[in-house]
Amino acid sequence: MARYILKRLIQSIPVVFGITVLSFAIMKFAPGDPLANFIDPTISMEDIEASRAALGLNDPWYVQYAGWLSEVARGNLGYTYAGNHSIRALIAQRFPNTIILTLSAFVLSFAVGVPIGVMGAIRKNTRTDYGLTVFSLVGVSIPSFFFGLLVIYLFSILLGVFPSGGMVNMRARYTGFARTLDIAHHLILPAIVLSLSNIATVSRFTRSNMVDVLKEDYIRTARAKGLRRKAIIYKHAFRNALIPVITIFGLSIPFLFSGAYITESIFNWPGMGSLGIQAIQDREYGIVMALNLITASLVLLGNLTADVLYAVADPRIRH
Repeated sequence: MARYILKRLIQSIPVVFGITVLSFAIMKFAPGDPLANFIDPTISMEDIEASRAALGLNDPWYVQYAGWLSEVARGNLGYTYAGNHSIRALIAQRFPNTIILTLSAFVLSFAVGVPIGVMGAIRKNTRTDYGLTVFSLVGVSIPSFFFGLLVIYLFSILLGVFPSGGMVNMRARYTGFARTLDIAHHLILPAIVLSLSNIATVSRFTRSNMVDVLKEDYIRTARAKGLRRKAIIYKHAFRNALIPVITIFGLSIPFLFSGAYITESIFNWPGMGSLGIQAIQDREYGIVMALNLITASLVLLGNLTADVLYAVADPRIRH
């Protein structure tokens, strides 16, 4: 297994390299540049062109990419065009907040989605199954931005149960355990919105796999032997049904990170998602490239995690 993991990590290097090349080229071919936001009547076009040349924006895209890649290899993600702030410091400041949100949504996705899927399979073609199917279809179909605005209107404006945005109550300035509770209170709505689509996907995969497994010969044999219903479902069927779901387990990590862009913007959550949206608007290429690099690494890490979990869930699988 260790040899397999090492091999996969080595193979991921050219994949990440290719993703960064494509991302950088697409951004450079898009119209406009970061200095377009700095246009001012008091600044002459000659000064703007001089700034563009000093920043290397007139160089071919591949020359700019080589410069960016050499800096990344040294551990330097660069600096912003506006304010000359360290990109690594900006991401380090926002990264823990995004981890809190995405990890909560990740746990919620499987803690809710898997039991819903199992319940739907056990009670196949009943009202419960039909109701859960409708819930799953709605969860997959409804856009996250619409669902986010809907829950804000219902639970923040109408009922006043949860705050409409932010991560903490700036007026209260809680500390210690009270601050943790305050963050959890602000976390509930964005975590639900971010996890809704993933809950629906996990539940549908789990139900479909459980239905197939319950038709297998060894399940009928277990029933013929007189095993208890719970033992048949949770000890024999459930474990085998989870093997295809592991694929979603691995891919959910980058999916939730990418979904955080919209969710964090809606709830004004101070994470990498809102930072990425602002960076795209301001043409901060360095921030966008750093976030793309992190996302690409998470995709590969998610795939590797899924492969490792395959072997854990099913001893017959060997890499």
